[in-house]
Amino acid sequence: MPVDERTLISRYFTGRQGSRPDVLLGIGDDAAVLRCEPGWDLVVATDSIAEGTHFPAGIPAHAIGHRCLAVNLSDLAAMAAEPLWCSLALSLPKAEPLWVEEFAAGLFALADRSGTALIGGDTVRGPLAATITVQGRVRPGAAVTRAGARIGDGIWVTGHPGDAVAGRLLLDGASQLAATVRDALCQRFLYPEPRLHEGLALGALATAMLDVSDGLHDDIGKLMMASGRGAELDAGLLPVSAELRAAAAGRAIEYALTGGDDYELCFTVPEQATARLQAMAADWPVAITRIGTVVSEPGVRWQYQGRALQVPDSTFRHF
Repeated sequence: MPVDERTLISRYFTGRQGSRPDVLLGIGDDAAVLRCEPGWDLVVATDSIAEGTHFPAGIPAHAIGHRCLAVNLSDLAAMAAEPLWCSLALSLPKAEPLWVEEFAAGLFALADRSGTALIGGDTVRGPLAATITVQGRVRPGAAVTRAGARIGDGIWVTGHPGDAVAGRLLLDGASQLAATVRDALCQRFLYPEPRLHEGLALGALATAMLDVSDGLHDDIGKLMMASGRGAELDAGLLPVSAELRAAAAGRAIEYALTGGDDYELCFTVPEQATARLQAMAADWPVAITRIGTVVSEPGVRWQYQGRALQVPDSTFRHF
């Protein structure tokens, strides 16, 4: 049976928001009261996910709770920022207790693991959607933006771009793939992992960085445009996973370039810092791969097996 808004908030969110000394007043009042430490800059990001646009109907509520926070924490990771707080605006067709309980469990599992305190928000009746605003911190001038790539920098990416879109497609229907392959790809879509540890570490080396949400090719274009540079890239170097090759066969490279929803980090590092980067990343739980070089001529150019590669214009766009 659906519950009212007051019961929903008090039962599933109040008292579970973590304990940070910088949260003076959290959920339950008209607004939160936070204490900002001197010597830090505040980094703020907002993202929404909506059923039918960002995820299909019927996926687990636990995954939606995780995902709505993960995509926002990924933005902080791309700025080399440490997460602090978040607020949630949740739109529900109806407030089913079991669904909300599972949603909250997914949200708080990631919030607790990342040290992020839920400080408030809103609930409303409407189409299923969740909007999170996250706040993080960096030392003054230490945020890594999209605008700093330099000629000669290496272009790197974490993880395995393309896995998430394959998982998204597999959620829509039956598959002849082995269960282990299908489950691994679906997990990559349902539970994206924000690269917070890696982003913080890259703050010491990266000249430019962003998270890969709209497809690697499109996002590298954004990085180069912001930096006023161009990119020469080799699709043969793409870290295509064995699971993606099994699922997508001849379209694996296309998925890796245009799929989106990966929430990996794409970043540029000076050539002379390559050895330092590789040593730093040796113990990371995720691999890093160099896929190209920053050049002076604007544009993003891919080659594959010695020939120019035309990337299809299949990147997701909202409008």
